[in-house]
Amino acid sequence: PQAMDVDDLMFKPKQGVLADMVAQVAALPLAFEPGARWEYSVSIDILGRIVEIVSGQSLAQFFADEILGPLGMTETGFSVPGPARDRFAALYTPLVGDAMALNTAQKGEETLRCVDDPATSPFLAASMYSGGGGLISTLDDYMKFAEMLRRGGSFGARILSPQTVAFMRRNHLKGDIASMGPASFAEQPMEGMGFGLGGSVVLEPGRTRVPGSVGDFSWGGMASTFFWVDPVLDLSVVFLTQLSPSSSYPSRAELKALVHGAILS
Repeated sequence: PQAMDVDDLMFKPKQGVLADMVAQVAALPLAFEPGARWEYSVSIDILGRIVEIVSGQSLAQFFADEILGPLGMTETGFSVPGPARDRFAALYTPLVGDAMALNTAQKGEETLRCVDDPATSPFLAASMYSGGGGLISTLDDYMKFAEMLRRGGSFGARILSPQTVAFMRRNHLKGDIASMGPASFAEQPMEGMGFGLGGSVVLEPGRTRVPGSVGDFSWGGMASTFFWVDPVLDLSVVFLTQLSPSSSYPSRAELKALVHGAILS
């Protein structure tokens, strides 16, 4: 059963540090035996706590030392510095939860409402360093991360070995996500999609109903952000917007169709 409120666990200031959140999760019963199913969860947050224990550092410091600094991602972190706050984007949600309403709106018609004002957002200074969400970044910075994965673990500095990246991009489920868990939890179906270490992997492009290649490695965020790396086309793409939830509009499927339609050779 869904025995926890993820918003309460992750985003309420009273929760404090990551160790406290993980301790609360550890007190809950298992929804199923490990390996029996796949479920969208806080597993990456728990992995973040493991990183803290093994490294002896906070997750923010580990990211800065081992990933963000070496990649030159100078505008990525768990807080927004003062000089950058005028560039911090607001988060919106539809007034009605219908993609058709967004697609057919008339000029001047209000279709969105702001749910996270950049002037008062809790993400200006995170109350908890989360392994699964909360990092603030820019398009240029995140592109460096995507390029690191496309190039087999190196972009200016080597972060991972090519073998590790290949292992990350391999399906680690017994089948596709749809056969192991929910058929869909975002705006796109999960048939033909496996799961690697931290992202989805295309197993059968025809079954995904979205243009792509075998081995496509991708993931997205609650606010409809998205990145993917296509090893067949030698391509990396980053898309940033701020529309929540990600099921509000099929932006990821449309973006992939546009990108693939523009490739001539």
